[in-house]
Amino acid sequence: MATYVRQPLDDLSKAIIEQLQEDGRRSYAAIGKLVGLSEAAVRQRVQKLEDSGVLQIVAVVDPKQVGFSRQAMIGVRCAGDARELGERLADIPEVKYVVQTAGSFDILAEVVCVDDGELLDVLGGRIRALPGVVATETFVYLKIAKDQYTWAKR
Repeated sequence: MATYVRQPLDDLSKAIIEQLQEDGRRSYAAIGKLVGLSEAAVRQRVQKLEDSGVLQIVAVVDPKQVGFSRQAMIGVRCAGDARELGERLADIPEVKYVVQTAGSFDILAEVVCVDDGELLDVLGGRIRALPGVVATETFVYLKIAKDQYTWAKR
C-alpha cells in the first residue's frame, strides 16, 4: 500500500486558505492585497491547492433550510474489511460523510434525510442490508452547537 507524504503548507498558502474560509467569494485581487501577492499568484496557488486535494471551494448549506429535517450519525460495527464496507456506504446518496474509526465502531456515517421515514428507509433498507454490517447505533442530531470549517488557522 502506498504512503502519501504531503508537503507542509507555507505561510502564504495558509493565509490564502484562511481568507477563503472567511469568505469563499473573496476575489483573488482582494486576497492578494491582504497576503502580499499579485492576483495571478493567488490564482495559481489556489489552483495548485485545489489540484492537490488540499482545498475544495464549495457552498455550505444548512440542510434544514433546504428541506432536510433529519440528520444523524450512524456508528457501524462490521465483519470483514471496513474499507470495503466504507466504500459501499459512501455510494448511498443520503450518506454524506464516512470515516473509518478505532474504538467501539468500525465506521461512522453521517446521513442527511428529508424526515424520520427516510432515515428509517436508509438505515433499515440500505445500511443494515449491506454485507458485513454486524450492528448499527444511530445518533439523531437534535441541535448542532458548532459546525465550522476553519482548520487552517492553526
